Amino acid sequence: MAASARFTASVVGGGAGGQLSLSALQASARFDLAAAADLMPEARRNLEEKYPGLQVFENHRDMFAACPTDIVCVSTYPPTHEEVALDALKLPLKGILVEKPLGHTAASGRCILAAIRERRLPMAVPHGLLAKRTSLEIIERVQAGEIGELKLVEIQCAGWDIINAGIHWLNFFVMLSGCEPVDWVMALCDAGTRTYRDGMQVETVAVTYAQTRSGVRVVMHTGDEIKINREGKSFLFRLVGTGGQIEFWGWENGYLLLNARHPEGRLIIPDEYPITGHRRHLENMAAMIDSGVPDYTVPESSLMALELCEGAYLSSRHRCQVRLPLEGFAPPAPSDWDPGIPYSGQGGGRDGRRL
Repeated sequence: MAASARFTASVVGGGAGGQLSLSALQASARFDLAAAADLMPEARRNLEEKYPGLQVFENHRDMFAACPTDIVCVSTYPPTHEEVALDALKLPLKGILVEKPLGHTAASGRCILAAIRERRLPMAVPHGLLAKRTSLEIIERVQAGEIGELKLVEIQCAGWDIINAGIHWLNFFVMLSGCEPVDWVMALCDAGTRTYRDGMQVETVAVTYAQTRSGVRVVMHTGDEIKINREGKSFLFRLVGTGGQIEFWGWENGYLLLNARHPEGRLIIPDEYPITGHRRHLENMAAMIDSGVPDYTVPESSLMALELCEGAYLSSRHRCQVRLPLEGFAPPAPSDWDPGIPYSGQGGGRDGRRL
């Protein structure tokens, strides 16, 4: 297949993620944008106005029947990803994009990825930090040892939550650590404000803590009113190694490198890619179709991040450390043990002095 081949494409979902895919497909020389589907009449009207000539459908099944395409982008909200993706796989697809998180649970995400891998279909999961020069350069520097051995990743995130933003941040942590398996995750989530976002119930504030098998730790602070301890920033990442650290600010270009070569710290602002992250992910998928060799590194890392997100919520819900993988997790029986109050001498337990 020639590298210049074009592929027809359709998008399920006209929300924020769907709009990013629609714009990227329209801008790319690799795709012919053919159709979109959304359940909401207002969303369909907006699509018809913004993309003249686009075929617009009320649901994905009607669209798949009337307008099958080479590429399908699944951009609905997470609990519907599995149904839509598995329906799309009944088509003679050449590739598929599934928005993050892959599903509303790790089991659902695992089912989607397994079905796609069985078909050996090229796949895109459009994590923005994996399509930015700034964050990719940071991964390269860390893995090249420029801050020594990575020990700790601290994340501060204001106005967002574990599942809708933390999925990006934890995916970046997974990639930083070379996709090393995570042993366990613990979290505490405050639910006092009954906040929902993007169709999901989310925390008011939370702290998520996880550790890889070799001991690399991540501590993530999320919630409505998180104080970012770098003035003027909405997000903050600190990567701490044995020989230095890197600080950067989420989607913002640039980072601060502190190591033996730059003891006072050096602000580095790379030239960013001229195209959007979604377009880079889609065009990378087109290149996989050209070569016939799918690469599932990003989808696998996304599934690991989803497992961390779900594990964090399970940890908070059941007041326990959650060991991974989640297939082996069983919620513990409710406990009346209340750490921090005097021990009565009754009710069992173990003497920590004798461990």
